[in-house]
Amino acid sequence: MQFHHHGYVSGDPRIQAAAGTGIDRPEELPDEVDVLIVGSGPAGMLTAAQLSAFPDITTRIVERRDGRLAIGQADGIQARSVETFQAFGFAERIVAEAYRITEMAFWRPDPQDPTRIVRSGRAVDDSTGISEFKHLVVNQARVLDYFAEFMANSPTRMSPDYGWDFQALEVDDNGEYPVKVTLVRSAGPDEGTERIVRAKYVVGSDGARSKVRASIGCTMAGDQAKHAWGVMDVLASTDFPDIRLKCAIQSHTGGSILHIPREGGHLFRMYVDLGVVPEGDRGAVRNTSMEEIIAKANDILHPYTLEVRNVAWNSVYEVGHRLTDRFDNVLPEHLGTQTPRIFITGDACHTHSAKAGQGMNVSMQDGFNIGWKLAHVLEGRSPESLLSTYSAERQVVAKNLIDFDKEWSSMMAKKPEEFANPSDLEDFYVRTAEFPAGFMTEYAPSMIISDATHQDLATGFPLGKRFKSALASRVCDTNPIHLGHQATADGRWRIYVFADPSPAGAASPVANFAEWLSTSPQSPLAATPKELDADAWFDVKVIYQQRHEDIDINAVPAVFKPEVGPFKLTDYEKVYGTVPGADIFEERGLSRDGVVVVVRPDQYVANVLPLTATAELADFFALIHSGARV
Repeated sequence: MQFHHHGYVSGDPRIQAAAGTGIDRPEELPDEVDVLIVGSGPAGMLTAAQLSAFPDITTRIVERRDGRLAIGQADGIQARSVETFQAFGFAERIVAEAYRITEMAFWRPDPQDPTRIVRSGRAVDDSTGISEFKHLVVNQARVLDYFAEFMANSPTRMSPDYGWDFQALEVDDNGEYPVKVTLVRSAGPDEGTERIVRAKYVVGSDGARSKVRASIGCTMAGDQAKHAWGVMDVLASTDFPDIRLKCAIQSHTGGSILHIPREGGHLFRMYVDLGVVPEGDRGAVRNTSMEEIIAKANDILHPYTLEVRNVAWNSVYEVGHRLTDRFDNVLPEHLGTQTPRIFITGDACHTHSAKAGQGMNVSMQDGFNIGWKLAHVLEGRSPESLLSTYSAERQVVAKNLIDFDKEWSSMMAKKPEEFANPSDLEDFYVRTAEFPAGFMTEYAPSMIISDATHQDLATGFPLGKRFKSALASRVCDTNPIHLGHQATADGRWRIYVFADPSPAGAASPVANFAEWLSTSPQSPLAATPKELDADAWFDVKVIYQQRHEDIDINAVPAVFKPEVGPFKLTDYEKVYGTVPGADIFEERGLSRDGVVVVVRPDQYVANVLPLTATAELADFFALIHSGARV
């Protein structure tokens, strides 16, 4: 975290000075906003948190509840989400309060006595080192609290507007605020009052029964629910030995339990198999009582017993897999000729089972994807065509998610005798670990993802996949740190310059590249408005092949040591060397001739280029920043 560059800070450095729309921010909803977000779930709150970092953009997030969420349904936090929390500055704190999944135990009927269950195997949660971040379990409400804190501490001083229910919208592209939104007060003394808000863009994050989705004519299509599960968060007394381990439990009756310990050391969640939903059930299974669910759990756990002493939350749900045909308001026949104005995220776009822990995690990445794109378009950095990449990118991810979840949930519902091999469930869990961890997303080439012409220069940073961090040694203070952890959710592009073998200060390809970056009118840095810090739009870091003690920081080109703040103080924290025993060049397959890796604001690798390919880099950003003001 960097601070003091605008003057001495004696208080909490996470609280930024109010600026732009954050100065005297009105408590009441304004009549006109740049972005109106509907729904304060994970997707909506992350979108709002990202937009809160942009002081000149007026963003409001409305929620029909009268206050913060107290008990959330989602609780599984995949490693990719923790990686994202790092960018928003609260990964360490949420890790400290969460339950950490390191192993999963598998239980099935005892071959000697099928009425009893026995532990048949264990699987390490991340056996291949997919991420330095861990798989966590923590209440969704706490995730939302942390995003709310980030928003409140941002320059815009954003906070949710509770007690407003979305009713309808209309789009008229002729005005500056072309989306007319009708809201109704859902809480408070003025409950029932109707209100009109006009917006440039609307993001619908209002759940599986999304009214925003309905208003743009999107419909959910896919499989109807065929299997029901009772889910309960409980405090209980039990002799089941793995009560503090994540478990997949299969019984002789064919019933199954997915067991997930919760944060705090005592609470746990059980997804209890209620069987196939009969034809014509019409939702009757949802009336299954808590007593029936507990009895079913005890049947499955035999010979162990479960005495529930407190129920924090419970529900019954039916597994269905549904996906919308598009994630914005542009019809297929108008693609390329019409600018999207309304976007949908999260459960408004895709629904599936809860047992793979994907709903909240994928939803948040929807929000991360659209948030920075809206900001860049509204600030004039990028053309409106950038917004069309949201639906194109995220719909593919949702489709892959549903395909995976169909297989996982069907395996969880199988009877033990239906498996060709008793270890099939365990093997599937291990084999597919990268997908539920959130790291299989790979965006296709587009205006913001280059083709793979130079991929061989950085084999460990695949184009279209998230930037997988690695250690580098910061020269100024000699600290070995994860390079990717320095990329905060500030909307900046990252340009990582991995140097050739020449030492700092020598005539070399990296020195030539630095000269071009700082002086050429075709350099992407030239688009940064003159009144802003030199690194306001692009965070440029250099990583030399030498160890930190062998790098003369005074010899490093000035473009890697920008002057920031009103006092024009040198930022020394963008210059790195390698860590002995953990050389980033080796670990990420980086060319020793040097390579440039460009990373999007949402942490996905966008381009890989040789140090000499300045024209290609210029062309790449010329398209993205064709709307930029200079």
